[in-house]
Amino acid sequence: MDKEEKKKQSAEKAYEIVKKGLNRDTVLGIGTGSTTNYFIEILNQEKLDLKGAVCSSNASEEYLKMSNIKILSLNDVHKIDFYVDGADEFNSRKELIKGGGGALTREKILAHSSETFICIVDDSKYSDLLGNFPVPIEVIELARSAISREVMKMGGRPVYRNNFVTDNGHQIIDVHNLDLNVPYETEQTINKIPGVVENGIFSSRKADIILLATDSGIEEIKD
Repeated sequence: MDKEEKKKQSAEKAYEIVKKGLNRDTVLGIGTGSTTNYFIEILNQEKLDLKGAVCSSNASEEYLKMSNIKILSLNDVHKIDFYVDGADEFNSRKELIKGGGGALTREKILAHSSETFICIVDDSKYSDLLGNFPVPIEVIELARSAISREVMKMGGRPVYRNNFVTDNGHQIIDVHNLDLNVPYETEQTINKIPGVVENGIFSSRKADIILLATDSGIEEIKD
């Protein structure tokens, strides 16, 4: 099974789970990225009766406009019932690295606002120890160099993401070689650096369910 087919199957399984809990008051959270796009494709094909959806990026919002689903602001809802998104890397504890598409801040906000966070991935994204994928950090432009110096003190190698501006109007540095033996501690330490908007380590808010697509089918990882 090729990688794209695996992505598609994990998205289909996510829809199968979400559909069972849908009602007219349901609010969906929609992530960003190539795997999540398969989930959006399914939503675009269905005629669903729900309250609406909150998207983590302008790109996902535009794609979802092909459906009959009302696009909502997070400020207009009390909570998100299901948040569906992919990941760049995950471990057995359902901790993630996200932000390859640059939407990490909004993704983390939606994840924290959700009742159930469903992460859809293929088996190429698994690591025993996080860190194969660099940690994206969204930063205020003024502080970019100062933040880079701070993460270098932590052992990281920061790389400025050229010609990229987030939907929030900020810049991103991708940090290689960070010590992620305890992802939660690294996540908190980075966020204490002045000028950091958010980082792509999802440990304080892990996935509730990981739908892992493999050659033999979908593996559902949850507590």
